[in-house]
Amino acid sequence: MTDERDELTEGYHRFRQNRWPTEHAEYEALVHGQKPHTLVVACSDSRADPALIFDTAPGELFVVRNVANLVPPYEPDGKLHGVSAALEFGVNVLQVKRIVVMGHAYCGGVNAMLNGSPSNCQDFVAPWVAQGAPTVRRVVEEFPADQVERAAEEAVVRLSIDNLRTFPWIAAREAAGDLVLSGLHFGIADGILSKLTGAKRFERLG
Repeated sequence: MTDERDELTEGYHRFRQNRWPTEHAEYEALVHGQKPHTLVVACSDSRADPALIFDTAPGELFVVRNVANLVPPYEPDGKLHGVSAALEFGVNVLQVKRIVVMGHAYCGGVNAMLNGSPSNCQDFVAPWVAQGAPTVRRVVEEFPADQVERAAEEAVVRLSIDNLRTFPWIAAREAAGDLVLSGLHFGIADGILSKLTGAKRFERLG
C-alpha cells in the first residue's frame, strides 16, 4: 500500500477526510470493548457487504463471511473451525441478541454446488461447498429451471440456520428467548432484501 494511487489507500484517505471527523468519538468509545447487537453470517462476495446493506455504525455488527454464507454443523473435534469459533465468541462472549444468515443473488458458491467448483478451486472450495450439495440437489428436483438458482440460494440460508441449531449454546439461548435466528436474501440487481418466513419462499421486506 505504498502507491498513493492504490484503491485501498485512496479509500483510506476518503475515510479520514469524510468520516473520521464525525465518527472518531464512536471509534474511541469502542476501544473499551465492543457490544454488537447482531451476528451476521454472510457470503464473502464483494457485492453483498452487510455493513453497507444495513447502514450500520462501527461496533453494531459482528460479521462472519465465507463462501456461500455456510454454517457447518457443530463439531467440537479439536480441528480448525473458523466459522464455529466466531459463532462461539459472538454468542458466548459478546452475547449477541440475533444471528442473521444472509444469502444473495448470483452467488458463486451456490453456483458451484449446482454446477461444480472451478477446476482450480479443488483444494478448499470444492469440499467446502460440498456440504450444501445435497440441499441444492433437492431444489433442482422441486423447482422449475428458471427458479432453481434463487431457490437454491434460499435453501442454503435455511441449511445454515438448521446447522446453527446444532450448536447447544445457540439452541439453548434461542429456546430461552435470548437469541433470535433469522434468514435473509439480498438481491444484487435490485437491492431488495427478502426474509425467511413460514412460507415456502422468502418474502420481500417492506
